[in-house]
Amino acid sequence: MASLIADIDLADLIDNAEFEDIAALIDYVTDQGKGRVSLAADTLSTLVASKEVGYVSPQSRALLVEVLKRYGGHTVMNFFRGGEGVPYREIVRDVASHMDVKTNKDESCESMEATIIMVVLKKAFEDMTEEQRDEMFKEFGGVYKPGAGPAAFAVLQGLIKASGFGSFRVTLIVVNALSKAILGRGLTFAGNAALMRALGAFAGPIGWALTAVWTVFDLGSPAYRVTVPCVLHIAYMRQKAALRSCPNCATPASPSANFCGKCGTPITALLLLEDGISGTEAADSI
Repeated sequence: MASLIADIDLADLIDNAEFEDIAALIDYVTDQGKGRVSLAADTLSTLVASKEVGYVSPQSRALLVEVLKRYGGHTVMNFFRGGEGVPYREIVRDVASHMDVKTNKDESCESMEATIIMVVLKKAFEDMTEEQRDEMFKEFGGVYKPGAGPAAFAVLQGLIKASGFGSFRVTLIVVNALSKAILGRGLTFAGNAALMRALGAFAGPIGWALTAVWTVFDLGSPAYRVTVPCVLHIAYMRQKAALRSCPNCATPASPSANFCGKCGTPITALLLLEDGISGTEAADSI
């Protein structure tokens, strides 16, 4: 299903996302159904109704893409582009700039999103106690040296990158903490045991430190109150989708898909975490 306003970096991801992830995005853009000044009443009612019935149709998903692109247009002051908003790539770059994250002109959305997540983690790490930092290092197989200063985070980054699913697990924790802070609830995994284990392993230290991080990023603008959390949540969705996407054309696959909807290639990639979950357990949990 092509979005009403197509976007190569967003449409397929939204079309194939699980209901729980789409529901979170709907809550972000609608202020949990309360509505926003720049959100049309009919759009609000359509999105909220989709969430309430537990099924978001292809048309409503396309509408969600439109809403995100138009909010992004407000943040970069060019929402007069025929009412179409801006490309999602531009929204990510604008959010990165807002959060003092340096990006390159030709950098992919995935790369920019990952950098944004790491900057959020860095700010949280700076506010952690020595005990919390020590626990984070242990989680990734390292030894924390108190008093190491800024170099400690660089070491932690190396440990995260060296860990097979480290970057995804960090994104999972960051976005879960964001959801708790803004929506009042954590992420929903629809019975995915692998994700629940990845979250439960070290949610505490990062989650506690992230509680106050969101006040660092100015969300005073109505548009940034939408685009910042949505970009972070979409970063999580993109990384999760990459664990179950077409090995031939990289199109995200729905959780129940056995074949790629675009090229017909069998979908075999499964979520395999490094913490001892077997392939069978991962397959059963997805």
